[in-house]
Amino acid sequence: MSSKETEALVCSKISEDLSDLNIGLIPVAVLDSNSVKISIKAAALNFPDLLMTQGKYQSKPNLPFALGMEGSGVISEIGDEVSRFKEGDEVVFGGWGHGAIAKSIVLPAGMVSLKPKNFSFAEAACYKTAYLTAYVGLIRRGELLMNENLLVHGATGGVGMAAVQLGKLYGANVIATGTSDQKLSVTKSWGADHVINTLSQGKTSFKESVKELTEGRGADVIYDPVGGDVFDESIRCINWGGRLLIIGFAGGRISSVPVNYPLIKGFSIIGVRAGEYGRKDPIKGKENIHIINELAEAGKIKPYICKEFEFEESKEALIYLQNRKLIGKVAILIS
Repeated sequence: MSSKETEALVCSKISEDLSDLNIGLIPVAVLDSNSVKISIKAAALNFPDLLMTQGKYQSKPNLPFALGMEGSGVISEIGDEVSRFKEGDEVVFGGWGHGAIAKSIVLPAGMVSLKPKNFSFAEAACYKTAYLTAYVGLIRRGELLMNENLLVHGATGGVGMAAVQLGKLYGANVIATGTSDQKLSVTKSWGADHVINTLSQGKTSFKESVKELTEGRGADVIYDPVGGDVFDESIRCINWGGRLLIIGFAGGRISSVPVNYPLIKGFSIIGVRAGEYGRKDPIKGKENIHIINELAEAGKIKPYICKEFEFEESKEALIYLQNRKLIGKVAILIS
């Protein structure tokens, strides 16, 4: 292996069954004056990693590519014009693309930030995407208010658990949904006021439970990374003036809505893309990252990691994600 290559979890061909996903070599970008080279210590898995291998994500990297949207590590080299960092600094990166499940990576210094001191490398790798998405969704786009009723779907996954924790931190009454009583018990311990198993006799059903928990009003803000049947049921239990936040489509089906529903019930459907939000408004984007970093440093947020895999087990980690076994986040320890 030359200094221009690194070991990584490489996708060499788009497929449904992960058959073309293996540990291999991938080129490392050339270090320029404004970039840093990072020796990666840990990486996190996210649902878009799986979608990328299947060609189903909005971002479609050129093949072959290394998986992993976010990670943490130690700076090993810095460009001549980089003043924010020094060699040996512990940093986090990601939430933007791919390449984190690797031994090393070269990135522009502006895409890197210092690791929260009270986080392990695994925790640092797992918090940025989930909490940035939750913050942009709930606060920037959803304008969540104190004492509002917040309904969080997919609340046993990484972005869902982040929304539960942030929602509670900002004073909401948090109702969390999922399809496993065992997993929901963990989410309850993470701060949810109420939990609902949405599966009833094989069908998605939570409207009546939400109405009961909100004294008939319905949810003021709905955080939906699932879509499909969950979205369809959500528009039946949203309050007047509510905000339905579209985070993703982990359920597989992209829903549509009859426009008379938001007209009659007076609610808004709002798309949330935290990374794009920061690209469109760089000043607020930096503020968002600064806020979640401050919350992390203060010990007010922390990702829940259900399982850690070694680098050589990276493919098995993705299969674990694919089989929906995780609660919160999965981390890959690299070096």
